[in-house]
Amino acid sequence: MIKNILSVTILGLIAFGCKPLSNSKYNDRENPESVTEESVAELMDFLSSDLLMGRDSGTKGLEEAANYIEHVFSKSGVKPYFETYKDSLSNFKNAFNVVGVVEGSDPELKNEFIVLGAHYDHVGIIDAIEKDSIANGANDNASGTTAVIELAEYFGKTKENKRSLIFALFAAEEKGLLGSKHLAPKLKEKGINLYAMVNFEMIGVPMSKDYTAYLTGYEASNMAAKMNEYSGDENLVGFLPQAKEFNLFKRSDNYPFYEVFKVPSQTLCTFDFTNYDFYHHVDDEMSEIDIPHMTSFIKQMIPVITQMANTKKKEVYFYE
Repeated sequence: MIKNILSVTILGLIAFGCKPLSNSKYNDRENPESVTEESVAELMDFLSSDLLMGRDSGTKGLEEAANYIEHVFSKSGVKPYFETYKDSLSNFKNAFNVVGVVEGSDPELKNEFIVLGAHYDHVGIIDAIEKDSIANGANDNASGTTAVIELAEYFGKTKENKRSLIFALFAAEEKGLLGSKHLAPKLKEKGINLYAMVNFEMIGVPMSKDYTAYLTGYEASNMAAKMNEYSGDENLVGFLPQAKEFNLFKRSDNYPFYEVFKVPSQTLCTFDFTNYDFYHHVDDEMSEIDIPHMTSFIKQMIPVITQMANTKKKEVYFYE
């Protein structure tokens, strides 16, 4: 479907009638004390803007998105996990994951890690519809990226986590999960003790179900049950039959972590195949996103991640 993917430059942005990204308001972003509709909308507005030209991997647009994430991390107490926030991919040229960490506060539990991830790339320039050829990727996956950034800001400021939290934004997911396929074995080589990996994918609109989100690989672990327990909402996470039918467990950035570490590594999503018509479409834009829904869901994830990070023993596990 994609034709003539553009390698975006600042001159190219100007040619498209856009201002250079160096003048963007993200330079002045104020890290909120808590997740708000305003803070979520601000992140979504930038990440899904035409300025980023669809965030295709290897382009200037995705690099500017990485600069944005790096800037927010640096202001909110999130440290680079490696020498720098940007970790160049070994399996795709001119692309990098953005990886930060908030060290745990407990002298022993800080040696155990939880990865919170989302892919921040999209498909770039596609066939035009009514002269619009930019696939902005608001739901896919500026929404998941926003969730990870908001959680990074929160824990970066509060330091409420006893276990260490890694915040990973993946490039080249749209090329075949390449960002997570790069990072998972790299972390394994460093010998980290991974407790779990929670991935956020397409959370921008409410489900047409009686629960807020579904978890891929739902039946394989007790993660959904624990998330509901930790949140105090038994309807926070449910089971979506289509997720099992289409084997979504293997189709997002959680899966390379499962393959490498064999620990609970699963994806939260609210796209249920009936509630959003703009998958890989030029109309996947900010205007189609339900900001109050997103904000509420992200806020509900704060006690979930807090409890996962702070229980004395690892309570989330795969069933035998």
